[in-house]
Amino acid sequence: MSLLILMRHGQSMWNSAGLFTGWVDVPLTNKGIDEAIQGGKEIAQYDIDEVHVSTLIRAQMTAMIALAQNDHDKTPVFQYPEVDAGKVSGNEARMIQWAQIKGEAGSANILPVHVSWQLNERMYGDLQGLNKDATRQKYGAEQVHIWRRSYDVPPPNGESLELTAKRTIPYLEQNIIPSLTAGNNIFVAAHGNSLRSIIMSIESLSKEQVLSLEVPTGVPIIYHFNNGTWSKLE
Repeated sequence: MSLLILMRHGQSMWNSAGLFTGWVDVPLTNKGIDEAIQGGKEIAQYDIDEVHVSTLIRAQMTAMIALAQNDHDKTPVFQYPEVDAGKVSGNEARMIQWAQIKGEAGSANILPVHVSWQLNERMYGDLQGLNKDATRQKYGAEQVHIWRRSYDVPPPNGESLELTAKRTIPYLEQNIIPSLTAGNNIFVAAHGNSLRSIIMSIESLSKEQVLSLEVPTGVPIIYHFNNGTWSKLE
C-alpha cells in the first residue's frame, strides 16, 4: 500500500488581492507560507519517496516549505532529465547540463522533485489579472461562477476543467500511478483546478458532483493506493 498526498498551494498574493491568477506566476503571501508550514506539519510523519509540482512558484514554494517540516532526513532535489537540447530554452539546457549530482555522498537521501506544466492551474484566458468582484459586476455572478466551477465551459480564451483534465489525468496515469504501484509514497503540490480534476478521477465524481468540490489552500488530502484501488484517509 502506498500514499498519494495532494496539497493545493498556500494563499498567493493574487488570491489575497482577489485577482484571477491562472498561469500568472506569483508567490505566496505570509498567510500562504503559514498554511504551507501547517500543512507540512500534518504530513510530517509520512516517509515521502517522490514529489511532483507544477512549474508555478506558488506550488513549488508550498512543496519546499511543507517538506521542510518532514521528520525524515531527505533532501528535496529538483530533477532535470536529459532531453533534446533543441527542445528546451537556454536556461533549461544549462540546468540539464550543470545541475547533475556526481558524488555518492550527494546522492544519498535524495527526494526527487519532478516539475510538470501538466499540473499547472487551469489557464484563465482573458480573465487572468482581472479583479474577481469587478468581473462579477460586469458579467454577473452566475456567469463568473460557471466560468470558475463548471466542468465544460471555459472562460474566454481559457481552459475548462474538462480541458485541464486532458493534461492532468494522463500525467497521473503515466507518471504517478506507476510509481504508486511500485510502492512509493508521493506528494503532489499543485492548484485548485488541476487537483479538482485529479480528485474527480480518483473519486469517480460526476460532472455535477465536481461543481461543489472545493480544494482548500495548504490542506493535505491523502489517499491510500492498493492494487489499483483508492481509499481516502479521513
